[in-house]
Amino acid sequence: MAAGNPLLRPNQFEDLALAQGERMTVNGTIGKTAILLALVVLTAGWTWLRFDAALALGGKQGVAAAMAAVGPFVMGGLIGGLVLALASVFAKRYIAFTAPLYAIAEGFVVGGISAIFDLSYPGIVVTAVALTFGVMAVMLFLYRSGIIPVTQKLRMGVFAATGGIALIYLVDMVMGFFGGHIGLINSASPLGIGFSLLVVGVAAFNLLVDFDSIEQAAAAGAPKGMEWFGAFGLIVTLVWLYLEMLSLLSKLQRR
Repeated sequence: MAAGNPLLRPNQFEDLALAQGERMTVNGTIGKTAILLALVVLTAGWTWLRFDAALALGGKQGVAAAMAAVGPFVMGGLIGGLVLALASVFAKRYIAFTAPLYAIAEGFVVGGISAIFDLSYPGIVVTAVALTFGVMAVMLFLYRSGIIPVTQKLRMGVFAATGGIALIYLVDMVMGFFGGHIGLINSASPLGIGFSLLVVGVAAFNLLVDFDSIEQAAAAGAPKGMEWFGAFGLIVTLVWLYLEMLSLLSKLQRR
């Protein structure tokens, strides 16, 4: 998730643009995005309810039980989501099946992490959700109005920035196996908050690239089934943006 969304590059659609049959549309992609988002919300809500039910035991015992109740779903969702994301990218013919399964897996992750954050910072989830969709609305307005045109230079810049962030997270993960971490990622210092703001900004610009890639693919005549691929890419970016919002807000509360 933290690796961003380099999925919706135009060349992902090029080999399919000449296919025969019904064509991809922007409205169709929006509809499928709504379906995937609903799946994320449903499984996230279910995971959160499991957390709250275990938490009802009270005290440290309740917290431990709550963590144990959602831990396997979060880890399973992370691993399953990664496998399904790779399958969605490299086996696009099955995207109508892998994209919904990916959304379900990510719902487990989002629900568990959201419940844990809300336990430490009550109300943070509502704020993060509002900010995530607020950013999406702003970026959509900027795209549709042409205030920020999606040029090749912008695409390359966003892709490079996303790759750089992915590398930082990857190094942090490897360091974690040896008991170390990059302090910048979780620090509530001004530098740590600045890093989170940068990552949120890059995720937001990924939305611009996503919007443009979907519109270009529809204009190029990509097959109907690729609406699932466009929706999948948007969900990847939205989940990433939401989790980064949680991280940023938690840092601000710790300050």
